[in-house]
Amino acid sequence: MSFPKDFLWGAATASYQIEGGWREGGKGPSIWDDLTHERRGFILDGSSGDEACDHYHRFREDVALMAGLGIRNYRFSVSWPRILPEGTGRVNPEGIRFYSDLVDCLLEHGIRPFVTLYHWDLPRGIYQRGAWLNEEMPEWFAAYVREVALALGDRVKDFLTINEPQCVIGLGYVSCEQAPAVKLPARDIVRMSHILMKCHGRAVQVLRETVPGVRVGYAPCSGPVLPASEKPEDVEAARRAYFAVPDDPERFTWSPAWFSDPVMLGGYPQDALSAFGHLLPEGWEKDLAVIHQRLDWYTQNIYNGNLTVRAADNARGYEEVPYPVGGERTLMGWPVTPDALYWGPKFLYERYRTPILISENGMSCHDWVFPDGRVHDPARIDYLRRYLSALSRAVADDTDVRGYFCWSLLDNFEWKFGYTQRFGLVHVDYATQKRTPKDSALWYKEIMETNGAGL
Repeated sequence: MSFPKDFLWGAATASYQIEGGWREGGKGPSIWDDLTHERRGFILDGSSGDEACDHYHRFREDVALMAGLGIRNYRFSVSWPRILPEGTGRVNPEGIRFYSDLVDCLLEHGIRPFVTLYHWDLPRGIYQRGAWLNEEMPEWFAAYVREVALALGDRVKDFLTINEPQCVIGLGYVSCEQAPAVKLPARDIVRMSHILMKCHGRAVQVLRETVPGVRVGYAPCSGPVLPASEKPEDVEAARRAYFAVPDDPERFTWSPAWFSDPVMLGGYPQDALSAFGHLLPEGWEKDLAVIHQRLDWYTQNIYNGNLTVRAADNARGYEEVPYPVGGERTLMGWPVTPDALYWGPKFLYERYRTPILISENGMSCHDWVFPDGRVHDPARIDYLRRYLSALSRAVADDTDVRGYFCWSLLDNFEWKFGYTQRFGLVHVDYATQKRTPKDSALWYKEIMETNGAGL
């Protein structure tokens, strides 16, 4: 097995999950600061990202560690309230300096930076002004993006706009599993989705205006629908189920077509318009010209298949095949379905015809330091081997996949689960902040060095 010779191998993190330093360097409060401090009991272990992995103070150590592990591409996010403490207006020079120093350090170690502009830590000031429900939000976001682009764009050429819009809206305002955890009705969810995609479009415009030679992507997530067999009718059933937009107001945001068709194709899918078109803001059609911007990559976070289907003689044209009782699951309870990295990229590339980056993939499992001083995680190695083998098969079948970023570089604050889940290639002892590369990190180093031949 092999990948294209210029394939991008890397690892990923997010600001709130690793940085800490929540009141340092002029940073303003985010909705995650407020949620973890004010909603006691919301986070499983009662923790917060106040210190997290202390990356704010230890980034040089972490970059040197990355270099030693052979990581040559690093995806990280910028904290909006660290740049603009109130969300708009005053720029924080200490925040700019932190990310500028981080970029310089990465480049000194031969590591290519990929900057995610929004990975969920919304400034409190923006939230208090309505955030995704406010028509001014696209210009607020554009102003923030411009500051980042002006500060880093002379050295950073790779940007992703918004991470997992499905989670921003679906987990933040529908299921209320993530900040701000406020339940809103379908009419607001539709409006917020539209404004969020307009934010993405304005960000792309600003990046192209500001950064010479910029490369831009968008980072939604999905759980691909898998066919029960490779029979053409089952494959078509899976494709149809994957992109269908349910008319259920609790579920429609999870269709990849809802958050990607307007961005990638310039229009909402017909089933979405039939179900929710009447809830779109007045004049939404003219916004499509802003939302639909040329992208260099369509990036996707994929961890597992959502469901398996086969063709059926019913109204939907397919029926679900249950996941086997006792089937493999990660510590998060997610099914282990390696073919998600075959069918997902294949279906997405067929539909959107844009080169794909897998911007997140990985697993949480029980990891600890053994008496020999090492962290043995054979389950993660097996998981990565199987998923990467499926991705290699997609590449061999002419799916244009340009890169893969393992989630995550470090064990970190896993949102509502706190520190009870470990996704990292590197173990973090949160009491001492000691880093210990796991066996999987050493295995992944070999895979990157051999461009996948080691699979």
